[in-house]
Amino acid sequence: MIGYIGTGKSFAGCIGYCLEDKKNLTKEEKRHLSFKDNLQHLNRAEVLFYNRCFGDKKELVRDFIDVSKLSRKIENPVLHMSLRLAPGDAITKSQLEQIGRKCAAEFGVADNQYLCILHKDTAEQHIHIVANRVGFDGRVASDSNSYKRMAALCRKLEKEFNLREVLSPRKFLTDSEKGLQRHDKRKQTLAAEVGKCLSLAGSFADFERLLGERNYSIIKGRGITFIDDRKVKVKGSDIGFPLSKINKIFEVKRQLANKRNEEIEYRKTLDNQLVAASHLTLRDRTALQINHMNALKAWSGRQEIDTLGSLIEILLRYEQPNGEIPYQFIRRKKKKGLWGELGL
Repeated sequence: MIGYIGTGKSFAGCIGYCLEDKKNLTKEEKRHLSFKDNLQHLNRAEVLFYNRCFGDKKELVRDFIDVSKLSRKIENPVLHMSLRLAPGDAITKSQLEQIGRKCAAEFGVADNQYLCILHKDTAEQHIHIVANRVGFDGRVASDSNSYKRMAALCRKLEKEFNLREVLSPRKFLTDSEKGLQRHDKRKQTLAAEVGKCLSLAGSFADFERLLGERNYSIIKGRGITFIDDRKVKVKGSDIGFPLSKINKIFEVKRQLANKRNEEIEYRKTLDNQLVAASHLTLRDRTALQINHMNALKAWSGRQEIDTLGSLIEILLRYEQPNGEIPYQFIRRKKKKGLWGELGL
């Protein structure tokens, strides 16, 4: 089970998101997607229960705001929580309701206004809880250590409802849990797509365009962050492709392109020599062709092209667990020759 918790200012925005369909899809697109993946994208939300509140979106927002005014100091009265089951897990609606109530109790809003909503547009069952942090007595539910508390609650609910355990965010793990391998399908998919795009792209602009065609966008600053079509952000270093490594790949590609251009020019020079030797006898021209073939094989740039090509392959396939570039590729003092040019 994966849990999320956050606070905010807008009841209208949060309640609207939880009760309504995704706004970026037309009615026809929702029908098409529903048929394609056998999920419910049209009218995706089902209210499992209301707690000390009732009505449509407009009425709920009005009532939540009225109660939140009982506390003059609160800046973020909205409490939004969601719980998503792991792939393959499935429980009854009654059990989802129980989980919703236990979640509300854990975060001190069991006696406050809140509603629990089931979303049906994902393969994994998941619920949303929108609560008023301000109670009818004017007291405000604490959001202290909320992420840690949510992680602990998920582990507890997994055992209680016999669900598959999903590791918590790393900073909330015990020392023994930190040693376990973590599998994240989203990151694995992203890493594969980034690797493909890097192998095809000749420049960073090409790379960004190719990722865009796959519904990923990029934020580039001192590092690099990738954003998928669900607006989930992943650092490049978390998938083995930090910005320093990506820049290194394009640096090596640039040098490889230059060497290949040199090879083309060298071949042209040899070809021109053959054209100029058309007056020679067949035997002499054949001997000259053999000499040119040997010259191409012995050309010093050939080895550099092979080395650069191998470096690109290594950079594209290497995955350092901590997201760093292999120590072999860290820039050092310049040395003579090709390796010095690459900063290796």
